[in-house]
Amino acid sequence: MGVSRGVRFIVVFLSLAIVVSMAGIAVLYLLVSGAPPVASDSVLVLPVRGGLAEHRQNALLTSFGPGGATVRSVTDSLRKAKVDDRISGVILKPQIGPRLAWGKLQEIRDAVADYRESGKPIAAFLEYGGAEDYYLASAADKVYLMPGSPLEVVGRAQYEVFFRNAFDKVGTYPDVLAAGDYKTAANQYTETTMTPAHREMAESLNRDLYEQMVEGIAESRGLTGDEVRRLVDEGPFLPEDALAAGLVDGLAYADEVKRREPFDAPDRREISDSDYRQVGLRSVGLNQGERIALIYAVGAIASGSSSFDVLNGEVLGSDTLTSAIRSAREDDSVRAIVLRIDSPGGSAVASDVIWREVGLVRESGKPIVASMSDLGASGGYYIAMGADAIVAQPATLTGSIGVVFGKFTTGGTYEKLGVGIEPVSEGRFAEIYSPVTRFSEAERAKVQEHVDAIYEQFVTKAAEGRQTTRDRLHEVAQGRVWTGRQALEHGLIDEVGGLGRAIALAKEKAGIDPGDEVELVIYPRPKGFFELIEEGFPLARIAAAWVGLAAPEAALVGRAAAPARLFRPGEPLAIMPGAFVR
Repeated sequence: MGVSRGVRFIVVFLSLAIVVSMAGIAVLYLLVSGAPPVASDSVLVLPVRGGLAEHRQNALLTSFGPGGATVRSVTDSLRKAKVDDRISGVILKPQIGPRLAWGKLQEIRDAVADYRESGKPIAAFLEYGGAEDYYLASAADKVYLMPGSPLEVVGRAQYEVFFRNAFDKVGTYPDVLAAGDYKTAANQYTETTMTPAHREMAESLNRDLYEQMVEGIAESRGLTGDEVRRLVDEGPFLPEDALAAGLVDGLAYADEVKRREPFDAPDRREISDSDYRQVGLRSVGLNQGERIALIYAVGAIASGSSSFDVLNGEVLGSDTLTSAIRSAREDDSVRAIVLRIDSPGGSAVASDVIWREVGLVRESGKPIVASMSDLGASGGYYIAMGADAIVAQPATLTGSIGVVFGKFTTGGTYEKLGVGIEPVSEGRFAEIYSPVTRFSEAERAKVQEHVDAIYEQFVTKAAEGRQTTRDRLHEVAQGRVWTGRQALEHGLIDEVGGLGRAIALAKEKAGIDPGDEVELVIYPRPKGFFELIEEGFPLARIAAAWVGLAAPEAALVGRAAAPARLFRPGEPLAIMPGAFVR
């Protein structure tokens, strides 16, 4: 009873704290007007933290994220700094840890490379030298490591989680079918270890991502690939050893960076990114001209309206996204559309609904280009394959053309608890989705028929979109996940690159001069404070989730149970492996 009261108190306390915080945010928003002044010869201090979202879904959710920043806000700050005469340099401060995937890292690295074309200096400061932090920092002119920090460049490892033994202990059976030898999305539930196909795919992905890390560091630091591999095998490094190996350019504290190369004026005034984000793109001559719609497709794909899952983040609703695409298609002032995807997939039905809307844009003659961030896999690939072109980062996880379908039967669990369940039904397959019994042979055959039909539809439409044959597409499908670089080799995408390259392609297809600026019109429109309050923002649910997240085991179980919360019973899923348990 005491525990129950304690949890209730925490939930109520957190709910009140959130309400007060939101009220404060609203007041600050109303009080702040106009952009802050930017002194001439300023140095922009640009932190890049882990957990960055693709875009600003809304002011409130972003405010609880990493400093209110997003991937887009970071890249926009670098775009502005490149042309803003008041900014004379940038100090990049990666503070990432393992919480930012490599597609987003490459997006920001691309923005750093673009900024360097201005000739203005950029130095990176590492308070802690993690692998992801260093990969980003290496793109700068100079890299400085704090004297007390190691440099943790040690290669790349990934881990797979399997729940089958736990399910067996509680009497739950995951009765799941799949189409595709490599469609391992259900393996975390049905297996106790990797299957041969699962291991082959995992090793291939890990190897290519490792090589991309090596190649990026080698190019930035003026080393050969073999030299970087040798150094990686010697890591982690003490600060002095990292300096001696040529991986960093100096050991310094944050306040000393402006006194080192490539800077030459320690008295330059600094401006924080939180302030610089308030400087509009238009004020420095950007984001104006012909209009291109930038439509964000972020999160697990489900039917209905987009929402927010407290354990897994954004949920991409098919109704919300198709409405946004339709609005952009019907807007005569919009010359082209860029569909920005960061999704592991989800409902096969909802993915097909979105694919249809993308196809209608193409049929209308208005160019549509898909741009993939970290993930464009399974249903995330499904919604992209109808576009005029697909662009992905080399590290984007994409493909995973396959289907899973099934249920968790808990009859054994109820039996262990002494609970009896007796069905009453009419119809041969009325109990096909029974939560207590496994599929019968006839039910299994019926389910497999549906899975195979959806897979065939997926492969056929992908072949049509990629202008190849069904059999050729099937060879690289079968549920297999590829990196963007591998996907290019197999014809699943058209180019490797980031959002900037996708926008350039859209301009080209729309007949807009490559050197002309364009105005990006964002869809869906971010919801404001009062809209969220009017809709009944789920304060208590977020507070309860924070209580649960205090226990890592509870969070892991909560993520594993995500399919049961997000999708309808028995719904076929086009979803990549490990979509929720990472």
